[in-house]
Amino acid sequence: MIVSALLTSVGINLGLCVLLFALYSVLRKQPGNIEVYVPRLVVEGKAQRNREFNLEDLLPNPGWLRKAWQTSEDELLASCGLDAVVFIRIFTFSLKVFSVAAGLGMFILLPINYFGDQLRETDFTDLQNKSLDLFNISNRDAENIYKRLTRLRSRPYNPASSERDCCFGLFGKSKDLVQDYTKRLEDLEENVRQQQSNLSTTVQEVSAAFVCFKSRYGASTALRIQQSVNPTEWVTEQAPEPHDVYWPLFSSSFIRRWISKLLVIVASITLTVLFLLPVAFVQGLTNLDQSVVSQVITGYLPSLILQIFFSIVPPIMKIFSTMQGNISLSGIEKSACSKVLWFTIWNGFFANVLTGSVTSQLLIFFEPKDIPWRLAVDVPTQASFYIAYVVTSWTSLSKELTRVIALLGDWISGCSGCFDDELQAPSMTYHSEIPRILLFLLLGLIYFLLSPLILPFILIFFCIGYIVYRNQLLNVYLPKYETGGQFWPLVHNSTIFSLVLMQAMAFGIFSLKKLPLASSLVLPLPVVTLLFHGYCRKRFEPVFQTFSAETLIKKDRSDQNDPGMNEFFDKLKTAYNDPSLVPKDRSQLVDDEV
Repeated sequence: MIVSALLTSVGINLGLCVLLFALYSVLRKQPGNIEVYVPRLVVEGKAQRNREFNLEDLLPNPGWLRKAWQTSEDELLASCGLDAVVFIRIFTFSLKVFSVAAGLGMFILLPINYFGDQLRETDFTDLQNKSLDLFNISNRDAENIYKRLTRLRSRPYNPASSERDCCFGLFGKSKDLVQDYTKRLEDLEENVRQQQSNLSTTVQEVSAAFVCFKSRYGASTALRIQQSVNPTEWVTEQAPEPHDVYWPLFSSSFIRRWISKLLVIVASITLTVLFLLPVAFVQGLTNLDQSVVSQVITGYLPSLILQIFFSIVPPIMKIFSTMQGNISLSGIEKSACSKVLWFTIWNGFFANVLTGSVTSQLLIFFEPKDIPWRLAVDVPTQASFYIAYVVTSWTSLSKELTRVIALLGDWISGCSGCFDDELQAPSMTYHSEIPRILLFLLLGLIYFLLSPLILPFILIFFCIGYIVYRNQLLNVYLPKYETGGQFWPLVHNSTIFSLVLMQAMAFGIFSLKKLPLASSLVLPLPVVTLLFHGYCRKRFEPVFQTFSAETLIKKDRSDQNDPGMNEFFDKLKTAYNDPSLVPKDRSQLVDDEV
């Protein structure tokens, strides 16, 4: 990629970022878009759905930037939970690291690389040339109709409360939507009652149950003790929160889960191998002959295509994680996050770097001693591609603000007169966002020594992401569960992996260039890094796995004097009832509201 191609990519993406930021600051102030840009505040009752139009709303305003920046971590914790704080800390950690790294890289390493001749053979410094929420379909349908009906009842009669019964509502006999929804709700509830009655009389007991204890210490003890001589007969695990339970796989047996995990591993490997085809196609685009048209193609199009292909991976991996037998939504999310991360590292980094045939990419790992030297030769040649990839990601981050798909869906609903769906704020998709961020952390550490020019672009990426995601967590995303910061060990392990890989590549480069002193100084670094990783695992990892006996006993003693514990135990008796079997009579509630 030549300089003009890189500048073309920077210009396109920088212009799109400014445009999207300005567009968001205007669209978010429009009265009709409040449910798109602050759905969380609407659901929580902190924002009004309707307000008067003002001409000032047509002018961009940076006020939302100031609010997102000034919100403290304590406020973020109270509002969004510990998972959101962990997510934002990835950005703060990266900003601190790459602020220092960018300074060192641009003012020290880059001049040394440019004017030095030790590394000229590989020419790596010459950058300028280079939903699962539904438990029962008949039942979350009755819920939707009930919400539509209550909203219609609460409004005065208007033409939107009736429609014609044929040809997409354009012709035919007019019908009252309130009466129609009432009849459909009654029919659905009768169907649900029949299904629940049949289940209660025909379904046998399942070999799974939630067990409640009067003390946290007792529950922790029972959780760690093997319940049977055969460890596969009775398997115990920490119960998720009631709203976090994934009921379809609650009673899955040990054998079924084990077989499912094997099948998912095979499916994940197959997907990873198949993904080498679009990666090879993208690499082909980056090597086109330079011309006015190809400057756009080589500088912008390959990164865009790769990001489009990457966007379909998280939903697939979440389906795979669902099939594994996790009994909690948070467990599914954590499992999917791990799969997407390693998929992203392999296909987003290794597969792009090792640009030879698939056979050569696989054979290298049968000769581990050759990995540092192979990476030392191949990684620097891809620096310009990754700079373009980072720059293209600025736009994808900015696009997160505008929520284009949600906005179009809201406009289409408005044009068709379908305002009856109850608003539900989305939840943060950690399984797709965390791996993407960690990929840029990997790229920044890898290219710190090899191509420091990438560091300012990565720093800009983290600055944009820090503002964008703080704004979205405060206004858009509503947590559906809380893992207690369980994503952080994955972040830590990925960072250690990136450091060791960077050190191995530095050793390979210095060895190729016959710099024995530099190679000798680098050699102890992976050992020290792994020793630090071992210390962190011994010191901090147990905190993420279980509570200490000291903490549990102290909490149990404080609960003995808490008058609210009796009420808590009473609610606990019905907290874990299967939602699909809970009797509901929404039609009676609608009649009472009239």
